[in-house]
Amino acid sequence: MTFSKAYDVQRATASKAYDVQRATATKLQDEVSADATNIKGNTLNATNIKGNTLITVEHDPVYTIGLRSKEYTAEQERTLRQLGADFIRTNRGGLITFHGPGQLVAYPILYLGTFNKAKSMRWYVSTLEKTIITFCSHFGLTARTTEHTGVWIGDNKVAAIGIHGSRFITTHGIAINCNTDLSWFDHIVPCGINGKGVTSLSRELGRDVSVDDVHDVFLDAFRQHFDCYTILARS
Repeated sequence: MTFSKAYDVQRATASKAYDVQRATATKLQDEVSADATNIKGNTLNATNIKGNTLITVEHDPVYTIGLRSKEYTAEQERTLRQLGADFIRTNRGGLITFHGPGQLVAYPILYLGTFNKAKSMRWYVSTLEKTIITFCSHFGLTARTTEHTGVWIGDNKVAAIGIHGSRFITTHGIAINCNTDLSWFDHIVPCGINGKGVTSLSRELGRDVSVDDVHDVFLDAFRQHFDCYTILARS
C-alpha cells in the first residue's frame, strides 16, 4: 500500500495507538477489532471503550469480493490477477470492487454503542453516506444515495461502501475515487450493479485531485457526522 494512517476516534477518554507501518490493512483491522471486542467485554458500556480507530489507506491495485461473491471461480480470479492486481476474498457485505492508487479507503473500526444508543448498523451506513455526501459538497459536487449501495454523482458511483459488523464492532468501510485509474473497473461489474458507471473527483472536477489533496476534508466530514474528534496515532 502506498499511503496509510491510523487515527484514534474519541468521544471522551484517550485511546490506544496502533502501528500501521508493517501491517496490511486487513491484518490491522483484525487486530484492532479484536482489541475493541476485548475492551468491550460483556458490559456493553460505551464509556469504557478505548479502541475506536479509523484507518485511512491508499492501496496497491487489488480486487476484493464480499460474502455475496461466492460464484467467483479460480479461473476468474486468475484473469484478474493477470491484470497486475491482487485478489482478496473478504467477510464484508457487497460484491466485487476495486481498490488502488488514487482512491481514499477508510476503515472505521468502531464500537457502535459509543456513537448510537441503539447500536444500529442502519444508522452507521446512513452516517457513512452522509459523511461522503458532505465531503463531496466541499468540492461543489452534488452526491446522493440511491436504491443501490454507495454514493453517486448522477448515474456514476463515486464512493463504494462495504462493511462488516460483529458484536456491534464495525470493520471494512468506504472507498472514494479521487484520481483513480477507472479502467480497472472495466474488467468487473462494480458491486454487482449492471448498467451503471463509476466516476472520480478528478473526472467530475476536470482536474487532478489526489488522495493527499482531500484527506483532511474527509476527516472533517467524518468528525462532523460521527460527532467525534481524531488523533493521528501512526502514519
